[in-house]
Amino acid sequence: MTDAEPMPDTEPMPDTEPMADATRRAIAAGEQTLALEAAGLEALRAGLGVEFGRAVDRLHATTGRVIVTGMGKSGHVGAKIAATLASTGTPAQFVHPAEASHGDLGMITRSDAVLALSNSGATPELSDILAHTRRFAIPLVGITARAGSPLAEAADVALILPAVPEACPLRLAPTTSTTMTLALGDALAMALLDRRGFTAEDFRVFHPGGKLGARLIKVADIMHGPEALPLITPDRPMSEALIEISARSFGCVGVIDGQGRLAGIVTDGDLRRHMGPDLTARPVGEVMTADPKTIRVRALAAEALAIMNDFKITALFAVDDEGRPAGILHVHDCLRAGVA
Repeated sequence: MTDAEPMPDTEPMPDTEPMADATRRAIAAGEQTLALEAAGLEALRAGLGVEFGRAVDRLHATTGRVIVTGMGKSGHVGAKIAATLASTGTPAQFVHPAEASHGDLGMITRSDAVLALSNSGATPELSDILAHTRRFAIPLVGITARAGSPLAEAADVALILPAVPEACPLRLAPTTSTTMTLALGDALAMALLDRRGFTAEDFRVFHPGGKLGARLIKVADIMHGPEALPLITPDRPMSEALIEISARSFGCVGVIDGQGRLAGIVTDGDLRRHMGPDLTARPVGEVMTADPKTIRVRALAAEALAIMNDFKITALFAVDDEGRPAGILHVHDCLRAGVA
């Protein structure tokens, strides 16, 4: 371009400052929301007392289900609480209060307990359920922010949320209150889990699918049983060990002593290290690796996979409490089961 040529038209540089201001404002609003909700949770924790213990007692004594109910945002929170209770050993079901007034009250029996949620404690749609619990002496636990509300007055145990502001800048949208209600429901569920002695194995029964279920699979669930075990005694010739390795397709053979305990293992690596013209005639005990890595039958499959990864092996014998081989696990078994 020469000095005589006109400058081409150019678009003005966009003003990025308003966007930066909007971003900063959004971050500040997010931080303020989280700070207010965190303050609400801390107030809830600090105020947890005897009534919480009484609520756990009531719910634990229930021979039927815990019926969770609530309207609007409390209903959404209640559905999650019911799901958490059910998955951690406390049979539970969410019943919508409006549907309860049109026949679903029949889902609530004398053997059940009701956990009712209402921030105001005066939700009109709850009135029929509250009356039903009083008529049939069904235990009622209420979670509300108002101690003198109809829900608090009707409940056998009332858990009162602390008086803290909503995180909504208009102080209208349920935010801090729903966060506290959800957390209090989780606290009840975890206290009941502890009271019931609920275990990881119990948890897996209720979570057979997905990542949670895979993480809790035990070695015994996916191992090859005794009939599939490649085993030999240390006095046998390596020619027989080679046949056993080929026949079982695990790439190894376990070596058992006179008491049936696993004393060693012969792997592909052992064969390479001892390769020679006399290999097939040598006794297995001269070639085997003593004291091989093993896993307990009742251990989690994830633990077995970790051992195989750490020691770069593809198969692992599962042994009983006496050290006798009870099964064998291949890394492909773990992968097929989703253990990773």
